[in-house]
Amino acid sequence: MVVPELKAWRAARPHVVRVARSVRPQLVRAVDAVKPPLVRAAGSVKPLVTRPSTVQFTAGSATLGLVVAATVVTAAGPWDSTGQRTAEREWAASQGRAGGADHGHVSGTSGKAPAPAPSAASVLTGLGGSVGAGPSPTEKALADVLGPLLGDAALGTERTAAVVDLATGKRLYGKGADDALTPASTTKIATAVAALTAAGADHRIATRTVLEPGAADKREVVLVGGGDPTLTARKDAEGNASLRTLADKTARALKDRKTDEVTLSYDTSLYEGPDVHPIGLDNTNVARVTALMADEGRVDDTSSGTAKRTEDPAADAARKFADLLKDRGIKTADPVPAKATDRAKALATVKSPPLTALVERMLTNSDNDIAEALARQTAVAADEPASFKGGGAAIREQLKKLGLPLKGAEFADGSGLDRADKLTADLLTALLAKAADPAHPELRAALTGLPVAGFTGTLSGRYAGQPGTGLVRAKTGTLTGVHTLAGTVVDTDGHLLAFAFLTASDPPTEPTATQKGLDALASTLATCGCN
Repeated sequence: MVVPELKAWRAARPHVVRVARSVRPQLVRAVDAVKPPLVRAAGSVKPLVTRPSTVQFTAGSATLGLVVAATVVTAAGPWDSTGQRTAEREWAASQGRAGGADHGHVSGTSGKAPAPAPSAASVLTGLGGSVGAGPSPTEKALADVLGPLLGDAALGTERTAAVVDLATGKRLYGKGADDALTPASTTKIATAVAALTAAGADHRIATRTVLEPGAADKREVVLVGGGDPTLTARKDAEGNASLRTLADKTARALKDRKTDEVTLSYDTSLYEGPDVHPIGLDNTNVARVTALMADEGRVDDTSSGTAKRTEDPAADAARKFADLLKDRGIKTADPVPAKATDRAKALATVKSPPLTALVERMLTNSDNDIAEALARQTAVAADEPASFKGGGAAIREQLKKLGLPLKGAEFADGSGLDRADKLTADLLTALLAKAADPAHPELRAALTGLPVAGFTGTLSGRYAGQPGTGLVRAKTGTLTGVHTLAGTVVDTDGHLLAFAFLTASDPPTEPTATQKGLDALASTLATCGCN
């Protein structure tokens, strides 16, 4: 099956041509600085003689990552439906200063100068060519290079691994691949695939207001939460659903009804069960999981990473909405919780970016609030209770429908913060293989959202000086004593591989050393033809 050209590429093509001209000097310098392994990777590309495969799409995405960052992304906005990210655009703009970047949070720059990083080979000549036409890496060759690295004491007392050829779906290497370990945030790959399967790639989460029937002098407006964790009250919505826009629309609808004073309620009934994650309330990793929140309940101006959260995100969002209505000439008292009735009339609605954009943002920044919201969206779509337990059951149900290996798997939440989560290396690589399958284009965001080694998201500060920089795309996972890495890489023969490495240790290992060990494993795949 030929993978169709993405709409985003068709729309961005004129901008790409213009931007490519402007970055040509930087690309020339990048070619001069290229490393031998990357030269070999570029040289492996040959004319297409067989049926196009998944490799063409995803290998192109990984191998051309640095060029894409300097062209297509420049023409795109943050977190839009095309999946382009502000962080990558900032990297492109920083090329005059040396190379890679420390991107900070997605809504702004980090303020730090970019750190130097290896540049990709001149890969433009490879466009349209085949990738991985030669034999796949062999199990023995992979065992020879990965075995010693997996034996590193820095990885701890337990470690499992799997490597899969995404062109064939065949497992090329495994070490305890069907042993379930705590996956930490690599759980988010499962959450992404399940949500995209259950709700659909184009699904948008609605936040709305309704007007309850009643006397003209006792009009009640209800703010109904739909579970959008990216709803924002900030002036610059950055493509997200805006509480200010909802206030604009609601105020106009009320004035059309000759109403300028209402009571305000807020409805969070979509979600069920406890709203506090099992790790506890006093935690900067995740807010209360509620169907209504603004800016993830953050009390600062960040949009990713850890941050102090408001004690009651729903009530806080409702109070902000009340203030916005007052600014627009609608008088209202302090909001109170309530449930909208079936008799209520619609006033206004705003919607989140499509699920693909939410998945990408979740994976790139390892966003726990989005992950828990997507687990509940999966539950809602699967007609399960929208709770921690229901979300876990729904994720399992969706992955079972896809025929994925679930032996030993446990889903206690959507984010991976709960140590009760258990996944295998086999399942993680199977998830990535399914997302790369041309028969499942709706799952593609589970690949495009993976951080790029040395450049974006949770991998922006890793891989310094390692050959996997710019070639490895992977989801990280970190808890005390638990470190995991799962993603994709193109080897020097052009084969697109999926990998998963899970480690655990009691007592805990030194985090930096363990992460370097995992990065070395992925980098080795990038530099090893192994066939």
